[in-house]
Amino acid sequence: MASSGKRKTTMAKIAREGRLRERRMDKQAKKDARKRLPADQPGEPLDGEFRGTDEADAAEPALMAGAEPLTDV
Repeated sequence: MASSGKRKTTMAKIAREGRLRERRMDKQAKKDARKRLPADQPGEPLDGEFRGTDEADAAEPALMAGAEPLTDV
């Protein structure tokens, strides 16, 4: 007697594929978030540094106007 031509997928394989899909979706979401971050918040520091209130910014306009970005040597 011949077996059917199509094999059944086991639950273990279905679970592995599901976890793989989840990892890929998480990775893509992180990638998209990194792409959006500079476009959404161009003036915000990337390392999460807190600069203070708006009053502090108003007191130092000359310092921020002429400042150039630092580069690594």
